[in-house]
Amino acid sequence: MINRFLIEKIRGLEIIDSRGNPTIRVFVKTKDNIEAFGDAPAGASKGTREAVEVRDSNGLTVKKAVDIVNYIIDPALRGFDVRDQSKIDKTLIEMDSTENKSKLGGNTTIATSIAVLKTAAKALGLEVFKYISGPRYPRIPIPLLNIINGGLHAGNKLKIQEFIIIPVKFNTFKEALFAAIDVYKNLKSLIAERFGKIYTAVGDEGGFSPPLETTRDALDLLYTSIKNSGYENQIFIGMDAASTDFYDEKRKTYNIDSKELSEDQLFEYYLQLSNQYPILYLEDPFEENSFEKFAELQKELKNTIVTGDDLYTTNIKYLKIGIEKKSTKGVIVKPNQIGTITETFEFIDLARRNSIKTIVSHRSGETEDSFIADFAIGESSDFIKTGAPARGERTSKYNRLLEIENKYELEYNGKYFSI
Repeated sequence: MINRFLIEKIRGLEIIDSRGNPTIRVFVKTKDNIEAFGDAPAGASKGTREAVEVRDSNGLTVKKAVDIVNYIIDPALRGFDVRDQSKIDKTLIEMDSTENKSKLGGNTTIATSIAVLKTAAKALGLEVFKYISGPRYPRIPIPLLNIINGGLHAGNKLKIQEFIIIPVKFNTFKEALFAAIDVYKNLKSLIAERFGKIYTAVGDEGGFSPPLETTRDALDLLYTSIKNSGYENQIFIGMDAASTDFYDEKRKTYNIDSKELSEDQLFEYYLQLSNQYPILYLEDPFEENSFEKFAELQKELKNTIVTGDDLYTTNIKYLKIGIEKKSTKGVIVKPNQIGTITETFEFIDLARRNSIKTIVSHRSGETEDSFIADFAIGESSDFIKTGAPARGERTSKYNRLLEIENKYELEYNGKYFSI
């Protein structure tokens, strides 16, 4: 029976992500031939403190990462019990010995770490989310659906990277998701009518990229789609500014909507937008070192979940700074930013102990694996961020959430939502 849990073989495979770029898949197999895999996603917009991906000299392929798995990680972890996640992850961390996983690569370590967890769940005959949740009662998270793309995710003039809809006041996840799909379809019709059908093609995360000029243009379009669909006061708006990408470090200014704004001017701009639109969620409103300005904005916007992504990069070292300064009410959780599942658990636990809402998130370069859906449910995350209801690598997560809700009749976090 013990062979069921002992690692016999770990192997890497070069696959492609949703942008057609190479990434790594890692298989973990036990001595009883139980096997599962983990994939490493990749972001276009990255915080500078993220775990480093190991890629080849061309900056694209991952043959070196596959070799690290096959010839370094595999012999080191053979014989380990897949149920001992923390011991395995600690071994990976010690083998790497760098702060940003630059030796083994955060892409190899996270793919291995996910594969270990999924193999353990399979060996125990448990759903992945149940294995993660343990004795806790899991709930279905509220989805954040990025349906208008800007910034590094699009070719238009919008600097804000994501314009998001948030279906909150619904009894079930299915109701919430299908209401959001109504808004998404209404938006598609509006774009086709105003700009032409060519602009209903979708971007990296399944959202549309119409030729809009300003942030208000996008918010008007989003709000109109919500009202036309009949979901005003049920579906709210969010934005991921990803502001580091339009920050001029030399001039200490932000270039947005064809204007150059100081930090204080951008601050006032967010206040104006929040007074005009039902903005529930605001991610990375300032560049990644602005802990104090995040805190100032969060204090002013009491009914908005100001959220840190690049600010924290799923790293408790930076989350502790944010907690001390009261920077945000929300944190993005991206396992590949830190490189192991154990470190991700620790990050979520610290956020939860400090009443900070968690948003388990995909990356713009994803695979069809639905792991983060199980992960978000297992950790009872407040939200999940996994793109528009389009493209297979996004819908695989939504379909997994629907499947779990239907099969296990779990409750939807939207029923209990409060700021």
